[in-house]
Amino acid sequence: MKIAPTNLAGAMLVSVSPHTDNRGLFARTFDTEDFAKAGLPTVWPQCNVSWNAKRGTLRGMHFQATPSEEPKLVRCTSGRIFDVVIDLRPQSATFRRWTGAELSQANRDALYIPIGCAHGFITLEDNCEVYYMMGTVFDAPAASGVRWNDPAFGIAWPLMPTIISDRDASYPDFTA
Repeated sequence: MKIAPTNLAGAMLVSVSPHTDNRGLFARTFDTEDFAKAGLPTVWPQCNVSWNAKRGTLRGMHFQATPSEEPKLVRCTSGRIFDVVIDLRPQSATFRRWTGAELSQANRDALYIPIGCAHGFITLEDNCEVYYMMGTVFDAPAASGVRWNDPAFGIAWPLMPTIISDRDASYPDFTA
């Protein structure tokens, strides 16, 4: 397993190192010691999955507000997505910047989203499944977000969404 920093402070790309033979492959996707050495959480009290039927489905940009901030580790287990993280930490050197990575069933990469960042993705093909490891248990009153196309962030999405929830489409402009 390789844990590499992205251009966003604290966000990491976690890549597997598969061992292959005539049966297929085996790869470690999480290791407490490796995560601790990289300064990442080693306890994940909740895991979630989302399945997305159609290409162009956008979910995000979500985060949990104080006092229920959460880190996430996100992996695409079926299909391909463009995964995005926005730094919403005013004290961060990368405040209001974003980073993105293609996560797919083929590359098996995961993206670590630190506390204080918003997260979302768009599906690049039909039938995508996304697996989330959550650093805290979901707290509905703390659920919040920023708009996927807010000019404050200027995210370069690879395609326009065709499916998006009313909530995700209607977050107000970001002010900070």
